[in-house]
Amino acid sequence: MAETQKNIVPAHAERPSTSSGRTVGGSGRTVGERTAGRTLMGVVTSDKMQKTVVVMVSHRKKSHAYKKFLTERVKYKAHSENNEFHIGDKVEIVESRPLSKDKRWRVARLVAKAKNA
Repeated sequence: MAETQKNIVPAHAERPSTSSGRTVGGSGRTVGERTAGRTLMGVVTSDKMQKTVVVMVSHRKKSHAYKKFLTERVKYKAHSENNEFHIGDKVEIVESRPLSKDKRWRVARLVAKAKNA
């Protein structure tokens, strides 16, 4: 019985750290590390604001009541630093920290240029 008690470590004992920095909550990532947020594809519907574009993201969802597919559309305001994206451009947006009251997304890259441009 004395042998089994040798391997027991008290709860207050210091545990070896795997990283040199502090960790955030129980996530295992260190302070200053950023997580990859969600990414969505959509079409720019408005570029009239400074450093902001409105991106419409649509996805298809099946109606359980009618057994038909419906297209759901959501508009997101995304940050565009150089105002380089215009109406009709297909872009990829990435979730980010809040930039203003409505902006929580950044434009990551241009996927396809508008056909009429």
